[in-house]
Amino acid sequence: MNKNIHVGIIGGGAAGFFSAISVKEHFPNYKVTIFEKSAKVLAKVKISGGGRCNVTNACFDNKELASFYPRGGAFLRKAFEQFNSKSTMDWFTERNVPLDVLAENCVFPKSNQSQSIIDCFLKEASQKNIDIKMQSGIHEIQILEDNTFLLKSLTEEYQVDKVIVTTGGHPKRISLEWLEKLGHSIVDPLPSLFTFNMPSNPICALMGNVVEECTVKIEGTKLIGKGPLLVTHWGMSGPAILKLSAWGARILAEKNYKFSVLVNWLNERKEDDVRNEILAIIEKHGAKMVSNLNPFPMTNRLWIFLLEKTEINPERRWNEVGKKGINKLVNTLLNDRYVVDGKTTFKEEFVTAGGVSLEQVDSSSMESKVVNGLFFAGEVLDIDGVTGGFSFQAAWTTGYIAGKSVGI
Repeated sequence: MNKNIHVGIIGGGAAGFFSAISVKEHFPNYKVTIFEKSAKVLAKVKISGGGRCNVTNACFDNKELASFYPRGGAFLRKAFEQFNSKSTMDWFTERNVPLDVLAENCVFPKSNQSQSIIDCFLKEASQKNIDIKMQSGIHEIQILEDNTFLLKSLTEEYQVDKVIVTTGGHPKRISLEWLEKLGHSIVDPLPSLFTFNMPSNPICALMGNVVEECTVKIEGTKLIGKGPLLVTHWGMSGPAILKLSAWGARILAEKNYKFSVLVNWLNERKEDDVRNEILAIIEKHGAKMVSNLNPFPMTNRLWIFLLEKTEINPERRWNEVGKKGINKLVNTLLNDRYVVDGKTTFKEEFVTAGGVSLEQVDSSSMESKVVNGLFFAGEVLDIDGVTGGFSFQAAWTTGYIAGKSVGI
């Protein structure tokens, strides 16, 4: 293979760097250039996970791992045969970036700082002589007669032999038109991970309250989210909500983000079990005030809020609640309804559903089926994962495969 091959990588984010490093690992003599439109590389890595960077999820079964992707799961399942979560953890550990596995199998650098990941990438890029051109946004790719590529920025042009597009997610379709002009189908981008706005709902006064295990349903659909729920000053967030927003991205967009949710504050507890637990409390502690005896895993502030919502005076004794009050309380605990009107996305950390159609990309190589020598990696593809390190894992997997495939 010609040692003078030049690979241009468009985008200096997670997938871009991983692609570039993969190229040099498999083809050390290739010239590799990263073209980044801004003055900073790896900006999303820097701020991800609150500045800690959830690099992957310690799920080592490829089929199960693929199940965490609302879009792209089947495509990735095949790709994970080449590079999966264990591969990622080994990759960083071998480069002296120790990792910790925390709650829900989320994997973070032991330093608890995303800078550890950035430093690792920059060191690898320097050692492997990867050229990084800042403020060099590529807005057009021309295919030349010899099947090489001309990359055009606003001020310069670059001729390369192979191209890996790693420009990340885009909130608007117009940002992907330059790829559409090459013949690629674009799935309309939409926000994937977002929180639910509940303007003026009294529950917002409880901002900061967390219930560790909840089940949330979108009324009138089969969409369900499970996990911790966080009350915010604008509505609801936390993993249960974010998972729900990811799986329901297109359905909720069609509803213009106006819908109702049903919250089971006790996760998957059944109605009869909860009612029996309340009756047992009344039998044993009937003389105690309802506000002073909270039998469920939630803060007392939330408990009192739910009592008042159920029209049960918190100062009432348990033996005064009555059958009707018990029925209403059980319903509120297991089927609490809230109206959602709007969403809030994580600005710099936005995740999108949509991008380049996977039908036009070979999962074994990440090469375009439309343009030979053109590859894709990361969120520019119609792939998105739920919260928990899955989006980064998709970036590492697709980047690794694209990088090793440019010489095939």
